[in-house]
Amino acid sequence: MSANSPRQPAIFLPHGGGPCFFMDWTWGPADTWLPTQRFLAGLAATLPATPKALLVVSGHWEESAFTASAAEQPGLIFDYTGFPEHTYRLTWPAPGNPQLALRAADLLHQAGLPSAISPARGYDHGVFVPLKVAFPQAQIPVASLSLAASLDPELHLAAGRALAPLRDEGVLLVASGMSFHNLRGYFRPETTERARTFDAWLTRAVESPAAERDTQLANWRQAPFAAYSHPREEHLIPLMVAAGAGGDAPGQRIFTDEPMGAAISAYRFNG
Repeated sequence: MSANSPRQPAIFLPHGGGPCFFMDWTWGPADTWLPTQRFLAGLAATLPATPKALLVVSGHWEESAFTASAAEQPGLIFDYTGFPEHTYRLTWPAPGNPQLALRAADLLHQAGLPSAISPARGYDHGVFVPLKVAFPQAQIPVASLSLAASLDPELHLAAGRALAPLRDEGVLLVASGMSFHNLRGYFRPETTERARTFDAWLTRAVESPAAERDTQLANWRQAPFAAYSHPREEHLIPLMVAAGAGGDAPGQRIFTDEPMGAAISAYRFNG
């Protein structure tokens, strides 16, 4: 990778529900995900330059070790069920980036973290659904990266710190998940205030000085309504990678909405 590029941020973004941006309806009114879609569509214009590559950490891929996909032409993995037939015919032919996959795995290995390479992994919907909105021309090479199956927040913060040099090489680090992910909680009357409370805590943590931020995120389970917001934490843990890669400056919330009655947010790290 080349270092002659403006430093890219690390971004945690909500990827919505299934193929929600490509439907006339989803789990509610047709405009449920419209604010999120508009946020994603405007994301590229906020970057310091067109990224040379994207490294995407998806909440829909877990392996025993951090695993980077080195596929040259990744296919799409339609890992959602119960949606209209046309959503299983979506396309997003962004090229893979084997060089970036190897670089990411090497940085993780150098930091003493478990890493591996997948030769053929495609783009799951945590990758292609939001990025088909954000980068519809599908021209920027992409390497996807799994979570470690332990879902240990400190391990994922450390992974972000190891991957931070990529930002100076023109790589946009995208952490794709959801800041609220309780599928049984949507549209329930008690969810609105619980999700708002957790979201407010999460935003304060992200926007704290870096050392304090990382400590709070590592102990996120102590936050109010943490277990309610994330009965299982795989959609939150990508945030730890973005925060770890975020440098010494506080992060900032760059988007928030309440689809299906639950607050969600996106965060950006420029440090």
